[in-house]
Amino acid sequence: MPNGYWHDSHSEQPPLAIGHPHYQEQVALTLVVEYHLVDATFLMLEASYRLYIAYLGDRKHARPDDVVASHHDTLSSVLGSKDESLSSIIYNYKHGFSGFAAMLTAEQAEQLAELPEVISVQRSRRYRTATTRSWDFLGLDYQKPSELLRRSNHGQEIIIGIIDTGIWPESRSFSDEGYGPVPARWKGVCQVGEGWGSNNCSRKIIGARFYHAGVDEDDLKIDYLSPRDANGHGTHTASTAAGSVVEAVSFHGLAAGTARGFSPRARIAVYKSVWGRGGAGSGNSATVLAAIDDAMHDGVDVLSLSLEVQENSFGALHAVQKGITVVYAAGNSGPVPQVVGNTAPWVITVAASKIDRSFPTVITLGDKTQIVGQSMYSEGKNSSGSTFKLLVDGGLCTDNDLNGTDIKGRVVLCTSLGIPPLMLFPVALKNVLDAGGSGLIFAQYTTDILDVTKNCNGTACVLVDLDTAQLISSYISGTRNSIPQPLNRSCDFLQSYPCFILHTEASVTDERGMPILAEGVPRKIADPFDYGSGNINPNRAADPGLIYDIDPTDYNKFFACTIKTSASCNATMLPRYHLNLPSIAVPDLRDPTTVSRTVRNVGEVNAVYHAEIQCPPGVKMVVEPSVLVFDAANKVHTFKVSFSPLWKLQGDYTFGSLTWHNDNKSVRIPIAVQITIQDFYADVA
Repeated sequence: MPNGYWHDSHSEQPPLAIGHPHYQEQVALTLVVEYHLVDATFLMLEASYRLYIAYLGDRKHARPDDVVASHHDTLSSVLGSKDESLSSIIYNYKHGFSGFAAMLTAEQAEQLAELPEVISVQRSRRYRTATTRSWDFLGLDYQKPSELLRRSNHGQEIIIGIIDTGIWPESRSFSDEGYGPVPARWKGVCQVGEGWGSNNCSRKIIGARFYHAGVDEDDLKIDYLSPRDANGHGTHTASTAAGSVVEAVSFHGLAAGTARGFSPRARIAVYKSVWGRGGAGSGNSATVLAAIDDAMHDGVDVLSLSLEVQENSFGALHAVQKGITVVYAAGNSGPVPQVVGNTAPWVITVAASKIDRSFPTVITLGDKTQIVGQSMYSEGKNSSGSTFKLLVDGGLCTDNDLNGTDIKGRVVLCTSLGIPPLMLFPVALKNVLDAGGSGLIFAQYTTDILDVTKNCNGTACVLVDLDTAQLISSYISGTRNSIPQPLNRSCDFLQSYPCFILHTEASVTDERGMPILAEGVPRKIADPFDYGSGNINPNRAADPGLIYDIDPTDYNKFFACTIKTSASCNATMLPRYHLNLPSIAVPDLRDPTTVSRTVRNVGEVNAVYHAEIQCPPGVKMVVEPSVLVFDAANKVHTFKVSFSPLWKLQGDYTFGSLTWHNDNKSVRIPIAVQITIQDFYADVA
């Protein structure tokens, strides 16, 4: 491999100074941005070299230097010399597990994978970038602390590692006022760099690292070569997880309230692994694994990664086995089926959902008719300062739909029909603005997906449902002026529909007690494939009664046979549904099948729980025993759940549940079963 390809590339843009128009106090408003995984293609002097990750499992040596030496011994056996190994390896993973990232040809990677000490060799894959109310909605009122907040002292002394785009330390969300000394157990560092000195670490941000080797140079040039955040996403995720309390926060006057993180007194450790600005930022598997490895050494308690589809989950597995809670984002690719990322059973995967907040905006037509939609627009006039003019129906607002139509200075009605709004809205907005339109009324099947409006940038964009769009379309033949008017005061929009409805019961219903709807096309009543176990309830989770406990080492066989299948795996590996997870999924029910689960009592010492089952349609379900009796000598019980198909049919998944309950507690897990006749559809066609 040619030497000297990877080198430091410093940004030509100096750090922003106080008073700069883009230097502003950044406080977390949960505007969700995630990362989408795509194949990495790094520009090399010799295009045949790519970045690969070699995983060697647990460390065979206690000293990190000895682990690194073993990596060079392994790679030298393929490349022919230690010098070649030294020039090839970019990262050594030496603290929590053993592995390395190196520039290799495909042939060299294949040879490396054949070595007995190597578990897997995978291409590094690239990541590209795709609220004040949330915690109150979940029952964590800061002004009236719940038992959970009181017991945890708001996260005091917990160390949360944020693997993301860095952090903006001047934000009020990261004030260290009132904090004591940095915990003595902390072993991390404060790595200095461009626009970041040792003084940027504090008693709140107690450590910071950055990882730029192997990152696209174009992304490095538009970023700070330091832990400082040029993108904004890392600042957002850090403040959402552990931001200090900031009063009187709003989004241009909307959604006013107190911003804080889930654990506002927790300490933050920053691991900048993703680079660039806006939607073009990038990181890769190699940088993320390096961050996880260092975080295990530094002493974090929790790792938060708002990254989508992290396929190299062995890093997270080793972290979990060391006692670190690892939390990933499920991704922002929905709402459509089969797009959830980060599904490894050893991590907590968090999905987005609606909360009890709305942004009602009134559209006043020329005849004084008022129609209500939703919008993040906060002005009464458009960006040019003029009032809005006549309405125009633009159909889908494609080039063809708008061709020959004069929309200059007008508000345009665009309708998504069956096209997902995330796909159509950006196209419609661009076409309307390019043609001189001054505002956009966008009709979609739901007005609750507001993130499509994030690129409006001062343009009046209002979302309405399809029924409302029909009323507007019928009116357009006699159009008058229309003026969007945001309602800035809480709860003055329709007395029968208050803006905030707190509902903290963990369940499969929404805040109004109605079934949760899946916001796809078409809309449907949601099932466990949409919402998992349901809306979380942190306060009840702190005192659950029963837990489905699991030894992290139980994951080893499951994981090893997933990434490197062998004859021994086929002979000894049990079906994956035998993992002691708080859910049961049987993907191929043909004959009666029995699954076991074990629960531990962590509530009152003497307790009796009864089983309540909801059978998946078409499936007979039996729990044995159906009563669990706990006392001082019997804190753990194992039970079996038997499933039998009631018909022979190549079916789809159906859903049920199992709930253990007593007078005070209720512990529910979802169940998904698919009845099959043959493995492949072609066998029964």
